[in-house]
Amino acid sequence: MVTLGVEEEYLLLDDGTGLPAARASRVRAAADRETGLAEGEVDNELLQAQVEVATPVCEDLAEVAAHLTRFRRAVSAAARRTGCRVVATGAAPVADREPVPVTEKPRYHAMRAQAAHLVDEQLINGMHIHVAIPDRSAGAAALGRLRPWLPALVALGANSPFWDGLDTGFASWRTVVFGRWPVSGIPPYARDAGDYDATLERLLATGVMREPHQAYWHARLSDRYPTLEVRAPDVQLDVPDAVTIAGLTRALVTTVLREADTGTPPLIPPHEIVQAAGWHAARHGLGGDLVDPVSGEPAPAGAVVAALLAYVGPALDAAGDADRVTSGVRRILAEGTGAVRQRHALADSGFAGLLDLIAAEPVTADAGTVSRPA
Repeated sequence: MVTLGVEEEYLLLDDGTGLPAARASRVRAAADRETGLAEGEVDNELLQAQVEVATPVCEDLAEVAAHLTRFRRAVSAAARRTGCRVVATGAAPVADREPVPVTEKPRYHAMRAQAAHLVDEQLINGMHIHVAIPDRSAGAAALGRLRPWLPALVALGANSPFWDGLDTGFASWRTVVFGRWPVSGIPPYARDAGDYDATLERLLATGVMREPHQAYWHARLSDRYPTLEVRAPDVQLDVPDAVTIAGLTRALVTTVLREADTGTPPLIPPHEIVQAAGWHAARHGLGGDLVDPVSGEPAPAGAVVAALLAYVGPALDAAGDADRVTSGVRRILAEGTGAVRQRHALADSGFAGLLDLIAAEPVTADAGTVSRPA
């Protein structure tokens, strides 16, 4: 069984104003006292209004669901004790005039010195899926092969329509904000680890990127773990959608690993086409056409997602995930991505309704299931 792990980034909002609240250290301290968390399971992020959690290595999606449910409940309880709430949205819906301070780490202060306003606007939150790889060379070959499908993951995971009090017109504004960094978006094609590492070395030699961790591609080889890290989706509104996308991503990585191992010729669309497809996916989500990975032409979003499910079908079957992931994807197609649901909440119930929707705390009773909260 190919193992996986999931990281989620959350935003802290003041319970009264809904503005980003720089209370990460207080929330972390409170979280260490929660019975559902081990000490240190809640980590810092770039800005002091964000926290991050990461599952341990998981063998199945039930484990992923249980850990994410545990995290969200415990961190939400800790946040309430500090007068704020934890929300699971890809971008802060509103922001104060004064920027949120960076976390007290030399690397973060160096980033702000390099790109002050850009760092100030990093009130964005992603979901990162780590999938185990046999070795770095196999991972690099797999990374090159999954590039055409990354825009579909952007579209499925779109959950950041609002920014600075306005509707951006995008389904994933987080993708646009992250795309402002010099090394971001769709990764370049690499045949193997040597090819991949040579690209990183050339980027580091420019001085524009100071460390490998600043390769903010939608997918990359982890520099800490023996994994391929897929970073395309926004953090998800709820655990069921997060589990669906995690399972789909593992199946995609498993599929391309198998193809690389058997020598199946890769699909290598031009970089500018895949990059444009990623932007288009961030703009529209599943609300229109996507760029078909094979033809490079517009196709209904549902058809592209169906093609992705068919492509990874054998891997889903082998992992025992077919029913769970397929039903989860169908639910997203039918009920809308997080971006669609956020817009509906704002239209129906105003800002208070939006805050209630994006609250990260699960309301399901069974942490081992992935039924959508009511």
